[in-house]
Amino acid sequence: MNPAQRPWYVTTPIYYVNDRPHIGHCFTTLVADAAARFERLLRGVATPAAPSPTAAPAPVFFLTGTDEHADKVVTSAEAHQTTPQAWADRNAAEFAKAFAAMGFANDDFIRTTEARHKEKVPRYIEKMVARGDVYRGEYTGWYDAGQEEYLTETAAKEQGFKSAVSGKPLEKRTEPCWFFRLSKFAEPLQRHLEANPRFVQPDARRAEVLGRIKLGLNDVPISRPVTDDPATQWGVRMPGDPASRVYVWIDALFNYLTAVDTPERRHLWPPAVQLLGKDILWFHAVIWPALLLSIGEELPGTIWSHGWWLSEGRKMSKSLGNFIAIEQLDAYARRYSLDALRWYLLTQGPLGANDADFVHAKFVEVFNADLANGIGNCTSRVGNMIGKYFEGKLPLDAAAAAKESRVPGYDWPALVAAAVAKAAAAHAAHDLPGALAPAGELVKAVDGYINVTQPFKVAKLAPTDPAKRAELAAILANCAEALRVAALLLSPAMPSKMAQVLREWSSTPPAGVPLAELARLDGPHSLRAGTAIAKGEILFLRADPAEAAPSAG
Repeated sequence: MNPAQRPWYVTTPIYYVNDRPHIGHCFTTLVADAAARFERLLRGVATPAAPSPTAAPAPVFFLTGTDEHADKVVTSAEAHQTTPQAWADRNAAEFAKAFAAMGFANDDFIRTTEARHKEKVPRYIEKMVARGDVYRGEYTGWYDAGQEEYLTETAAKEQGFKSAVSGKPLEKRTEPCWFFRLSKFAEPLQRHLEANPRFVQPDARRAEVLGRIKLGLNDVPISRPVTDDPATQWGVRMPGDPASRVYVWIDALFNYLTAVDTPERRHLWPPAVQLLGKDILWFHAVIWPALLLSIGEELPGTIWSHGWWLSEGRKMSKSLGNFIAIEQLDAYARRYSLDALRWYLLTQGPLGANDADFVHAKFVEVFNADLANGIGNCTSRVGNMIGKYFEGKLPLDAAAAAKESRVPGYDWPALVAAAVAKAAAAHAAHDLPGALAPAGELVKAVDGYINVTQPFKVAKLAPTDPAKRAELAAILANCAEALRVAALLLSPAMPSKMAQVLREWSSTPPAGVPLAELARLDGPHSLRAGTAIAKGEILFLRADPAEAAPSAG
């Protein structure tokens, strides 16, 4: 099948509901949102109005959700004098609310307490049992209660027998359980990683996973015993064994499959890319694909494991009280616009192997350079000149204007085509900053073109010189058309502001038209003479570098 015709499925991790959302949750989901928007743009697929668990999917499908069967949900519910389900409902709603506030356009939002998930997990485990990949045993190991994760003796020792996340002491536990024969899949996983270098990314993560697999894999427990403790009774039961419940991580991993394991959605499998933070790499890059191999499912295209956000140079932690919560993000969105916040997170975030620092001074610097002085100033200049010199109407077809441009270095059809091709190639490689960069290059090209052609000087001669008026018309039509395409390319990151530009320039793209057609300077969607080009509101007002960070209060 032509890759452009294959469904494209992107996932985020599903998030624990024992606490409220913060920048880490929002960042991963934002990356998925922008990637899904870009894929929809490439294909001409409409953005969903709201997530739905039942809607028949478009060729592009974006899933996020919440992981609700953790022990901490029960203990947190008890502390708040409510039931685990009520506590899960409350916090799942907080995630859905936060994601809506960030402008995410996910197709579905799955919760592991939903019947559509809980009823399918035992069926997958039954397949594993039937294939001899699950067996009864007893597990002794070091348990990280905060992460609900067992560690090997070696890993526990390396961490000083303390949690790598919370710093709290690990617990030595022995309990009966069901084991998954992870050891059986070491060789198949190694072969797959070596034959498919893009399977785990970035490259540093791939090397890390491959190195650990080569050392050998131990079988892992996939169940916990059910006792009189209420915390142990919360979860999906092992098939045929009501005295055991499925380990929360195994239950959670299957969400990516349960959400699309319906007659209407089955064709979406496998995911093109699964996005996650580096702290859960092992589960997603080793245990998850081994589970899929066990039940005979095709593996995802890419597991992309990004770094963490720091806050003003310091690691974020509850003890320090410096998590950037949704309220702080909302304060930035109110001060600078949601699209400006999205832009900063996407272009400055820890998408690679390294962590990234959220620094207010850098936010203002990026805001001014990329947005206020970049796309904002450029669209304002061009719109104002068209308004001043041509009464707010495009004076010439963009296709004709491109032919009139004889300025060295400014072959607009070639520049625009190159920008679209570079953006599409970067997106295909899951390089989101690289997919956004060509639009910025187009904006800079327009600024450079204006500096070289000096339309404001040409305009002084235009009233008495028809040749100069024609020259001025071509200059401004070329600028407007290049900025129209730049706005399209920037729209996955800044959907609201770029929709404003396209709307004010009477060029809102029609549904169902792919980017390659929208961006053709000689095509039916290019700007035409007489098109209304409104001056519009200023997109981004320049920020004062000396101003304090916005308050979450």
